[in-house]
Amino acid sequence: MSQAILFNHFSKNETKEEVELLLCEDAKEAYELENVAKFFQHDVIVFPDFRPSYGDDLRSYKEELHELFFALRTYHSAQKKPLIISPLKTLLFHLPKKELLGTTTLEFGAEINLKEFKQLMIHWGYTFVDMVQVEGEISHRGDIIDIFVPSSNNPIRISLFDNEVEQIKEFELESQRTLGDDLEALEIRSAFYSLNESAYNELNQKIQNSEFDALNKDVASLGFWHLDDMAENFLENKNVKLVRNLDNLLKDAYGINNPRLPRDAFDLDVLEENDEVKELVVANVAQLLKVHQDKKVTLIAANNATVKQAGIYDTTNMTIIQAPYILNILTPDELVVSLNKADKKRRRRKTSILLDDLKAGDYVVHEDYGVGIFEKIEQTEILGGIKDFIVIKYVGDDKILLPVENLDFIDRYIAGGGATPVLDRLGKGSFGKLKAKVRKRLLEIAGQIVNTAAARALIKAPKISLGKKELQEFQALSGFEYTEDQTQAVNEILNQMSSGHIMDRLLSGDVGFGKTEIALNTIYAACQSGYQSAFIVPTTLLSAQHWRSLDERFKDLGIRYAKMDRFVSTKDKNAIIKGLASGEIDCVVGTHTLFGLEFKKLGVVIIDEEHKFGVKQKEKIKELYHNVHLLSMSATPIPRSLNQALSSIKTMSQLLTPPSERQGVRTFVKEYDEKLIKEVILRELRRGGQVFYVHNSIDHMPIKLDELQALLPDLRMLMLHSKISAVETEKELLKFEAGEYDLMIATSIIESGIHMPRVNTIIVDGADRFGIADLHQLRGRVGRGHSEGFAYFIVQNKENLTDEAKKRLLALESNSFLGSGSVLAHHDLEIRGGGNLVGDAQSGHIKNIGYSLYLRMLEDAIKELSNTVEGERAKVDVKLTISAFISDEIVKEDRLRLDIYRRLSQCENAVEIYEIEEEVIDRFGELDVPTKQFFELMVIKLLSLEKKIKTIANYGQNITFTYLNDSKETIKSDSRDDDDIIKATLYYLRNNKPKVL
Repeated sequence: MSQAILFNHFSKNETKEEVELLLCEDAKEAYELENVAKFFQHDVIVFPDFRPSYGDDLRSYKEELHELFFALRTYHSAQKKPLIISPLKTLLFHLPKKELLGTTTLEFGAEINLKEFKQLMIHWGYTFVDMVQVEGEISHRGDIIDIFVPSSNNPIRISLFDNEVEQIKEFELESQRTLGDDLEALEIRSAFYSLNESAYNELNQKIQNSEFDALNKDVASLGFWHLDDMAENFLENKNVKLVRNLDNLLKDAYGINNPRLPRDAFDLDVLEENDEVKELVVANVAQLLKVHQDKKVTLIAANNATVKQAGIYDTTNMTIIQAPYILNILTPDELVVSLNKADKKRRRRKTSILLDDLKAGDYVVHEDYGVGIFEKIEQTEILGGIKDFIVIKYVGDDKILLPVENLDFIDRYIAGGGATPVLDRLGKGSFGKLKAKVRKRLLEIAGQIVNTAAARALIKAPKISLGKKELQEFQALSGFEYTEDQTQAVNEILNQMSSGHIMDRLLSGDVGFGKTEIALNTIYAACQSGYQSAFIVPTTLLSAQHWRSLDERFKDLGIRYAKMDRFVSTKDKNAIIKGLASGEIDCVVGTHTLFGLEFKKLGVVIIDEEHKFGVKQKEKIKELYHNVHLLSMSATPIPRSLNQALSSIKTMSQLLTPPSERQGVRTFVKEYDEKLIKEVILRELRRGGQVFYVHNSIDHMPIKLDELQALLPDLRMLMLHSKISAVETEKELLKFEAGEYDLMIATSIIESGIHMPRVNTIIVDGADRFGIADLHQLRGRVGRGHSEGFAYFIVQNKENLTDEAKKRLLALESNSFLGSGSVLAHHDLEIRGGGNLVGDAQSGHIKNIGYSLYLRMLEDAIKELSNTVEGERAKVDVKLTISAFISDEIVKEDRLRLDIYRRLSQCENAVEIYEIEEEVIDRFGELDVPTKQFFELMVIKLLSLEKKIKTIANYGQNITFTYLNDSKETIKSDSRDDDDIIKATLYYLRNNKPKVL
């Protein structure tokens, strides 16, 4: 409707005074209006949808602030002022004046005063970090400065020679490697406000004295609210119009935001509507053009190929506009049609949460010595050469020194469920015995997996297929665009089911990422091929949820489907049993009540959350599907190592892309305050949503329930925890899902939850007592529908937080965006997936040796039984009297050095090592001698493994190589110098002959 209104306004163009600022509802509407302005060739700037409440900690809105300041800068610097299209809520507050949005330019060859430059960057709102990852960060290492200027595509690396700018290049975040050609100059925009020292100190003082609550009071969190006379009413002296009546939005905004602008600032004229100008939903372009051939026709297409793709070859009497936007309008004498599809690509932002850091005090597992505590990196002189070692402490303060080149022998200890590890004792051989015991059990598990796979491979499978046209028509009925992952998963499943071989596929993806849609494609293909489907789920709630999906998608397609669970009457149950046996019913969804039923022609069994079924139930499922296709679905990710191990016997698909309408979850860390809790709950209820309240003490939960009841007497509340029976829990959850309650107070059992799109606010009480991955997972329970989600992490007292807890909470607050869990998922969530696949009975073994080693051993066991075994991992002991370590002069931060050591220890060939060396030069500048020598030492280690050498040692110039068969060979280097010893060793290893005999 808005596009039609603005189209009408521009078409008439009667107004003498042109609109300068157009207000609309949200980012989606702003984008649609921008398309209209572009069609009429207007210069246009779109402001982001910035909608905090007055006084909010803005760390969660950092990205919108950066976008807003970039748009303001562009507007102020334009000679001819463009039309501004802005969501109304963005302009509820005063915005920084033009002079606060300064820039400075660094040119190639220019001299810079480093101390002054760093001070300026701090005053301009940049944060100094070890490694740049998100906009507004800067890092300084030796003669390298990395800076990520907000609203830039890539961060920039500045190389200095003394204090002169020697090189300016873009670099890529993921690899940290430079890209493209050198730049002549770099324009640095302020990350927040371009303040001088006194203005910065003055603002900082106001922030420290602020009445607003923020975990960390600084410019990023609260600066915006204290700009005072440095900010202005952006609406003033401009011709402002509303695209349509937005009174409800304004009323809501004033209820929540307590804005600084008077309400009457928004008593604005609304653009005129015209019923003859209509927006179109285009289903069949050719048909539309045929019907309106007498009108003036304009086609919008990204390129000529798009026009041909739409089957339009004769474009006589049509205007073709080559542009990427979307606009479909019909007027009495004009037709505008866009052939473009909505752009599904989303900007992939990188999280700055590094969960993979190994820190002093962390528990680690050494594959030979067991569980110990990582203490530090220690430099030690051995036989005249200096090396770096990892110090690991065991029982009784016993320690081992692990050479950094062997860092792949250790893993972080993780056991899931917060298990506290027991340290191992050195020298007793007890860990070796434990490993042997675990290995024996793992061979049994691997044997079951491999035997099942082998037996199923011999079965003649039902042939299920679906034509491309039929598939496209079915997918079009979903009403949304599939993600690339979904399309790929459907294709993989259909290809496998039509191959004549039995399918055993695991599909993993977060709740709400579209697994059910893939199951529906599978069921549809089975029905079209004349086969029945069984959709088995662990709970009545999931059964009801999936049945609604079946009903929505299949009711008009002539497919007969039914639901079987404990809430189905005996009469209906008997009718369903008969219908399945006679073939009258094509598809049934249900709980364990489906076990043992007779099907006339069963073709595919789909199991959701298989790990939630008991052992006996799993056995019954096996009986049911022993000669049909099987699709298992899981909401936890598949660990990489298991993925590799199982890939030879089980096929897998993963959904990693969130649906296009999913938004990020705004995250706030707040001190407990009854007023805040009340406002947060009421705000969610005002927009028709529901609330999760997470409280992890079952004993204290009734007290908390009473407190909330006293605060909001009319609130309909539900309390759930593990001591309430499964039947009762299920019944109450169904009521909650149906909207009979406003708030659910629960333990973190909701962490792995069902899809509840109406729950869009979560309050986590005592958030500092949760791990980072738990909090991220809890946050993921909200914002699953079309509404924006809010997560409030509540702490009792900010001042009492440990530095670690504070850092963790700040990282979550700063990384609200979708995809920020990519790093988080690496440990905790992956590991839960691993537990699901091997079963809960293994938790004892896992606790003893940690997940990482357990999964690695399971992988080895499966490979051994599948005859893809690579043999035991060879080791080489390099005892050369050379100084080889990554110097802290080059890489100053321990965590970055450890990261490089770990990656080098995992390299499988010399090329990979040289690639990392090139990257280190790129990121940290020229290498010193010990660092260069360490890279060569890693090459020596790899070449020795290839040559089956177990020890290399030198005494002076004599270098001795001992092979696995205990044969020896000695060579002599030109001198005792490090570089000569390395040169002679590498020459021998590469040519297998001594340079000097």
